[in-house]
Amino acid sequence: MNNRWRAASVFVVLWLLYQSAEGVGWRWLHSFPVQAGLMLSCVLAAWPLSRWLGYRGYAAYALAGGSGLRWWLPGGLLLAVLAKFGAVRLGLHMDVYTADTMASTGAFAALLAALPLLLLSTFVASLAEDILTRGFWYRAAGLRWRSGAVFVLASSVIYVLNHIYRLGNGPLEWLMLFCFGLAYAAALWRSGSLWGAVGLHWGWNLGNGLLAVVMPVSATNAHAVAGLSIGAHLLMLMLVLAMPKSRTGSQAIDERQ
Repeated sequence: MNNRWRAASVFVVLWLLYQSAEGVGWRWLHSFPVQAGLMLSCVLAAWPLSRWLGYRGYAAYALAGGSGLRWWLPGGLLLAVLAKFGAVRLGLHMDVYTADTMASTGAFAALLAALPLLLLSTFVASLAEDILTRGFWYRAAGLRWRSGAVFVLASSVIYVLNHIYRLGNGPLEWLMLFCFGLAYAAALWRSGSLWGAVGLHWGWNLGNGLLAVVMPVSATNAHAVAGLSIGAHLLMLMLVLAMPKSRTGSQAIDERQ
């Protein structure tokens, strides 16, 4: 089978698994276990599909060890969690958010109880979408990206379009998602590893979950909330671009079997 057709088939399978997690698992069956199972199946299926394309392990999506896993993943995770908390703190100061009533004595216990599942669920969801909208296009698709800017812009558009259930929310939502995509795709391009994108993406999603447990808030101005999220991601983008580009970041690196 032609390599391009193989790559297209891989994308379709991953896309169907990813979209069915919300479409079937949540919106149709209203079942978190089904949703989580379908999302996990997307990540697990990516391994044999990577092998089918001729790569070792998850290398078709630029997922390997090295500095991406050692430094970019934990660094991005910490940065994005702090960015999320900082955005909410600023929002509270600006009256964009209001703090919900919660017994502080139970917050720590609630966090300990929720943390294992929260870590796993946000990681799997972030990794699945990063494989689909960034890692696949960076390597598995077989495209030769001669410009980092072109890759980052294209990946960001793909990321927006992948949110099929949120496109009806309008242009501000598209802009926010696009800015998210800029930061995450830039982390992949600068590091040469999808772990750079996963760190930021996972950290932001994890920050959302942590806040819901330890510092629940309600938005009073949806447009301003989107603006804070956009600002946080543009700040992360600038920090990513300030980092030196990894020597292993070139697409010329071939991790085929």
